[in-house]
Amino acid sequence: MNRGKAFSYDRIQKAMEDVRRDRFDYYLDLVTGEVKEIPVSLLKAALRKLYHELEEDYEMGTVFDSEVNMDADLTVEEEEVVEKAVEVLLYPNRFIRIPERDSDEAFEVMTRFAMTVKDPVLRKELAASLNGSGAFRRFKDVLLRDRKERKRWHGFNAKAMKEVIDRWYNEVSGGRTRLPE
Repeated sequence: MNRGKAFSYDRIQKAMEDVRRDRFDYYLDLVTGEVKEIPVSLLKAALRKLYHELEEDYEMGTVFDSEVNMDADLTVEEEEVVEKAVEVLLYPNRFIRIPERDSDEAFEVMTRFAMTVKDPVLRKELAASLNGSGAFRRFKDVLLRDRKERKRWHGFNAKAMKEVIDRWYNEVSGGRTRLPE
């Protein structure tokens, strides 16, 4: 299915870590290995024009049965995003939506990392940052103070994400154990 194309763990990781999905939604093209980014605001703008009005609380995956405004004046960018979205919808066996990273799994990775920090003061600050709401932001803020540990964190997290991505890909690809590299 892949035909030798390389998949980018970094691009898939970036997509999974965009948990808000307020700017983009992401799909993996199983043929080319490309990660397709669909800009949410452009898609909403195009849909408003195509369907005359669109409720503000529109969610990805909504099916429309109303009449399309064939005279809609879309910008070039809006046309391109509609073409991307239509391609994704027409080929569901080719394009797989990249899910958001599970927050419990991400929290567990941060906890494991904090325990590996040799500096006892920094280790204690990282552990304390993980208590209560806002833990993800506090954890990153603490790491901003130590460039070496922040760099180590990125490697630690990337390794954990590679395992998450391989597990996800195995589930959605019908048993392939990992992404082709």
